[in-house]
Amino acid sequence: MKVSDYILQRLREWDVTHVFGYPGDGINGLLAAWGRADNKPEFIQSRHEEMSAFEAVGYAKFSGRPGVCAATSGPGAIHLLNGLYDAKLDHVPVVAIVGQTNRSAMGGSYQQEVDLLSLYKDVASAYCEMVTVPEQLPNVLDRAMRTAQAQRTVTAVIVPADVQELDYSPPEHAFKMVPSSLGPVHSAPVPAEQDLDEAARILNEGRKVAILIGQGARGAQAEVRELADKLGAGVAKALLGKDALPDDLPYVTGAIGLLGTRPSYEMMRDCDTLLVIGSSFPYTQFLPEFGQARAVQIDIDPFMVGLRYPFNVNLVGDARQTLDRLLPKVREKDHGSWREKIEKDTARWWEVMERRAEVEADPVNPEYVVHAVDALLPDDVILAADSGSAANWYARHVRMRGSMRGSLSGTLATMGPGVPYLIGAKFARPDRPCVAIVGDGAMQMNGMAELITIAKYYRDWDDPRFVVAVLNNQDLNQVTWEMRAMEGAPQFLPSQSIPDVAYADFARSIGLGGIRVEKPQDVEAAWRTALESDRPVVIDFLTDPAVPPIPPHASLDQIEAAALSVLKGDSDRASMIRQGFKAKVQEFLPRRRS
Repeated sequence: MKVSDYILQRLREWDVTHVFGYPGDGINGLLAAWGRADNKPEFIQSRHEEMSAFEAVGYAKFSGRPGVCAATSGPGAIHLLNGLYDAKLDHVPVVAIVGQTNRSAMGGSYQQEVDLLSLYKDVASAYCEMVTVPEQLPNVLDRAMRTAQAQRTVTAVIVPADVQELDYSPPEHAFKMVPSSLGPVHSAPVPAEQDLDEAARILNEGRKVAILIGQGARGAQAEVRELADKLGAGVAKALLGKDALPDDLPYVTGAIGLLGTRPSYEMMRDCDTLLVIGSSFPYTQFLPEFGQARAVQIDIDPFMVGLRYPFNVNLVGDARQTLDRLLPKVREKDHGSWREKIEKDTARWWEVMERRAEVEADPVNPEYVVHAVDALLPDDVILAADSGSAANWYARHVRMRGSMRGSLSGTLATMGPGVPYLIGAKFARPDRPCVAIVGDGAMQMNGMAELITIAKYYRDWDDPRFVVAVLNNQDLNQVTWEMRAMEGAPQFLPSQSIPDVAYADFARSIGLGGIRVEKPQDVEAAWRTALESDRPVVIDFLTDPAVPPIPPHASLDQIEAAALSVLKGDSDRASMIRQGFKAKVQEFLPRRRS
């Protein structure tokens, strides 16, 4: 048995079933071992190493197990970095296995020689090691797997090409040998009783309680619901926690922040007590004014508590276990005017979203594209949105229900993970349909090439449904609007304008389904056809770049800045003013009668 054979064997013993990667001579030894191992764990070939990392992130996000990616030395290892940083910042367990030049060539400015230990020391700061002798295994690989899972982070194992070819010999019962054992660490820490008592006292005394949840609350749905009912509270959700609680609960106000909803904004503005569960939501300007609310935080990671707001009590513990112990200490409140206002505002919000989706645009309103699919989505769908204006419409128009899952690049907010996330998800859950909502910028950057990966593998999936909805407006739209709203600068066409690409035609050319939609009356039919197809489908929606993705609660300064961009010669001045006005006026129309 060679070192490369042993690495794959140890991965199998860790129940790793898929490794996302791209070949190169720096991992030729591992590739040969895969051939000897009958491709177990299965090597999933992407079009680019960055996509391999994103696919590992998607696999981890939607399976709860560590994702594993592999790349060659030099450029391959470098290409992994963006996806690995996405995992690190979103607290997702991913293990990277990368090749390196032969030990004899190190320090000799050899081809593709990069100091990988230095390069990876930040992204894999929790654990990054290079294997130089066989006896370092299995310890190095075990620690990488265990650390990634325990700390929900990125770890890396670097294996020089010549080491991969060495005969494997295990560590002995001897001095300076490090034996190892299998098995992840399962722990559910809980806070001290006195801290729970103090937290309960603050929550019991609050008259207007607001709850903010993130992805750390996903395993505590029942407990969050019970607590919200006891406290008469509303619940807002950070984007990474969008699937942590269903949106059909009347007191769930939806997303918060730049991509958030008006009821979430107003609940935070007016509350006197704040409870944050499993979230490191960064935008403090969307939390209550400092000193306005007394606040409690629950987070499993002691490194992440006490951030963003001057909390009165920080409870370090697993969300479900902590809430189990907190709930008996919380007194039940009457559901008075505070809860009534939250539910009324939330119902009004969904009506405003429906009206905004109905606003005419040229040619198709992107809000309508996403709003139209909301009711059509299967209850077990897995969703991904890409960064950009697509994330706005995903945040505001998609209502989570049933066992729906969804994610995006929450903290790094990088472009291009929408499609590869769901490729990873499909290998974790091949029985579930997937829908990606991406902008044309992200599609041109990463998505189109990964359609080839989808075409390569989709026949292996139990459910072949994989819909890629491209919001094609020939504009890098989020940045265009940020320039207008943040800088008061007009659209800079040389940087913002991108070509119209025949996305649907390309999909059909590689054996997938493809639909182009240029009229609003064809939107719903296209969604239905794609969701009922026997193969993955790309829908090319020709959408209006003038529909503003700025938040409904935009500040006066932002509105003034956007207006100033017109005076400075914005190329889209007439459409921008017309669509912005039509979108904004929907908030002030009287309610429809049911």
